[in-house]
Formats: sequence, C-alpha cells, structure tokens
Amino acid sequence: MENLNLTLNEKDGTSLKIENATQASFLLEEKGLAEVKDEVSEKYRLSAEGVQYAEKGLPERQVLNRIDGPTSIKNLQEMLSPGIMGIATGWLKRKGWASIEKGNIIPAADVSETADEIALAKLGETAASLEETGIDQKVMKDLLKRKLVEKEETKSRTITITAEGQKIAASGLELTEDITQLTSRMLKSGEWKNKTFRSYNIDKPPKKVYAAKIHPYQRLIDQMRQIFLEMGFTEIKGDIIQSSFWNFDALFQPQDHPAREMQDTFHLESHSQLPGEYVETVCSMHEKGGDIESRGWGGKWDSDVAKRNVLRTHTTSVSIKHLADNPKPPVKAFCIDRAYRRETIDPTHTPEFEQLEGVVMDRNMSFANLLGCLKEFYHRMGFENVRFRPGYFPYTEPSVEPEVYIEELGWVELGGAGIFRKEVTEPLGIKEPVLAWGLGVSRLAMLRLGLKDLRELYQSDIGWLHKTPVCKL
Repeated sequence: MENLNLTLNEKDGTSLKIENATQASFLLEEKGLAEVKDEVSEKYRLSAEGVQYAEKGLPERQVLNRIDGPTSIKNLQEMLSPGIMGIATGWLKRKGWASIEKGNIIPAADVSETADEIALAKLGETAASLEETGIDQKVMKDLLKRKLVEKEETKSRTITITAEGQKIAASGLELTEDITQLTSRMLKSGEWKNKTFRSYNIDKPPKKVYAAKIHPYQRLIDQMRQIFLEMGFTEIKGDIIQSSFWNFDALFQPQDHPAREMQDTFHLESHSQLPGEYVETVCSMHEKGGDIESRGWGGKWDSDVAKRNVLRTHTTSVSIKHLADNPKPPVKAFCIDRAYRRETIDPTHTPEFEQLEGVVMDRNMSFANLLGCLKEFYHRMGFENVRFRPGYFPYTEPSVEPEVYIEELGWVELGGAGIFRKEVTEPLGIKEPVLAWGLGVSRLAMLRLGLKDLRELYQSDIGWLHKTPVCKL
C-alpha cells in the first residue's frame, strides 16, 4: 500500500464517515493489523481583551507610562478607567514594579519589558502553537489565567497499518458486508440466510465503569444496622459529650481507674449536672456495695469527678442511659456510632473509631440467650465459624470474647460481651438481667475488606475505592 497512514479528520478523499472509519480501525487494531494513535494539539490566540492590551499595553504598564514618581491612586483613577486601576494595582505589587504607600503608587527604578508583554506582542488573532510562537509554557499559563489568551484543542486520530496488515492487504482482499444487527425486515424476507454476521468476542473484558457507590466502610455499617433492625432491635443515639457519671460511674468503673487518666480519655473543661435520682444509689454502690452482696470499691465517691465532661470512650454510655430511662422490660436496643480515645495513630489504632453496642433486657434472659444472639449476628455477617472464650470486663459478669475464624488468620477476637453486673443495674432501678455487648466495627471492616492498616478506612484513596467491589459473591 502506498499510503500507510490515514488521519481521520482529514478524510483523505475516502467516502467513509469518520465514525465508521473509527469503528473499523479499532477492529483492525484488535486483530493486530493496525495501530491507532490519538493526539491532541493545542493552539493559542489572543482574546478580545488580549488584543486590546497588545495594542495599549498591559494595565500595569499603562499606569507606569502615566507617572514619573509617586502619584495618587485617586488621580490615576481619573486618568484611567476604574477597571484598569483595579487590575493594575495588584499586578504592580506582584511584579515588583511599584509599591503602594498611603494611597500613592511609587514606581520602581527599573521596570524593563517582561516575558508576558513579549508574548502578547508575538501572539495574534490567528491560533498558533507554543513551538510556533516560542513562548514559555509558564508564561502562557499566566496569560490564560488572566484570560488574555484563548486555547484551542484539536483532536486527531491516526491509523497506521502494521506489517501484518500490509501483508494481508498485498495478498488481495475480498470485500464482503458484515451485518452487525439482525432486523425484522431481514427475518421477514429471509435475506439473513445469505448474509455474514460479524462475530463478537465474548471473552474480551468490558471497559471498566467506575460508577458512584457508597463507601465500603459505610456500606458495612449500614449492613450491621440492617441486621439488628431485622432481628427486632431499636436503634438509639446519644450525645458525643458525656458526663463522667454516665461514661464511667454508672458502669461501676472506679474513679481511680487507669482508663480515666488524661492519657486514655479526652477530658473537657465543662461539667454536667448529675441525675439527682441516681446520685445517692450510685455513690452507695461505689463506696460500700449498696444493698446487695457487694463490697463496692471502698473509699469516698466524689460527685465533682462524676460531673466532668468527656468525649465518650464507648457507646455503652448511650446504652446505660437508655436503660435508666426505660427500666421496665422488655428493652432490645443497639447503637452504632463513634467513640473517642487518646490513642497514638498507627495501623491498628485511631483516636476515633466506630463501636457497635447492644443490650437486651427482659425476664429470664440468660447467658445462652446472649451467645445465641451474637452467633446469629456473626452468621448474618458471613462468618460461618464462631466461638466464645471467657473474658473479663469491669461491668459484666460472666463475660466472653466472641471470635470468628478467618482462613488466613485463624481465630480473631471481635469484641466483648456479658451480662451487666448487679452493681450496674441495681442503682438505676433495673431488676431484670441485661445482656450487653460491644463490637469493634473497624476491626470487623478490616477483615471483610482485606485491609492491614486501619487508616485506609478513613482515607479517600480513589484507586482502592474503584477496586473494592460493591458485594462479594
């Protein structure tokens, strides 16, 4: 073939429409018979404003041409239009051509012609490329920002026949029409019997489409929420700022417990009023064990310590307050929300994290009910193998730690659970057993999403978001 290259926007005397030639070229490229190359060329021309400044000079130059020494801005505004002065003032300072003091413009000693002025003189109303004008790319970018230059983009697609393509073309081609669509007319007339239909490559992967979708972490949180709603639970919410009373004292956590220290908890300068109906009973439980078979923590319980506000360290503070407000059975509630602790940021810790908290309070509730509820939740989350091992938590007894089996990791602990101690429920007037659990949402998310660094859950890594499937089948 004499002409091995064809630029589609030139048409080169062919009767083919560009869209038909494009389709054919891609088919040839798939078969290795042609190469398709897309190019974008950029050309620049002066805008209407740029033409004006090319003739009269840039606003900052126009101002300098009118003054020999310090000159009042007010006088210059009378000589030049307010629009020119508004533009010129900023550029005079930016270029170091003048300073402004007490309403006067003071020109610099040496103000030679600059690259943008030279560029304006070179450009005209006819579009030209950077190579043709010899203008520096940074200078052109500045002129574009000032809207003194307009950019034109011309897209072209060049098809080059490969050596294999030339070989086939030289051997002689028999042109036949390939049908891409079967119509009702062909079926009625029967002409489809004598037609050749274009084959489709069903093994070729389709073009990737990155459609909008919910963040994988939020999607997982929504799934957990839906599971508990389907299990008959009510979702509850609470304040991020909680008094130490609800965050610690109501949960029978001693006032000298290490978790209350500054290195573990975000303490605030503000204070809250204590719930009067529970102060005496909680105080009695801490100091001497109340009216049950408990010795409490001993010492003196300080109401001022209980009034101090903190950023909630767990959502259990929301659950216990809900139980205090609803002491009569049945209660079946969950909270999935953010908690805060003074953690050093690393691959497994962040100062903010999501926690899933749940409580069930009713007559005759037992430890077996707790295990069954948690097992059902984890099964619905897709974990087939679930087990429980004994654990210890300050406000539950007995306590367990649920674990799920991950093929690559073995058994992984995912939270804590138990039955609220009487030291927690009695001061609040709760007479029935309370099943309670707190699950680490972020750790579960890392397992489900195959992450090794917790921080990736909170970073908007577009590449990772694109690759993460909406669901795993």
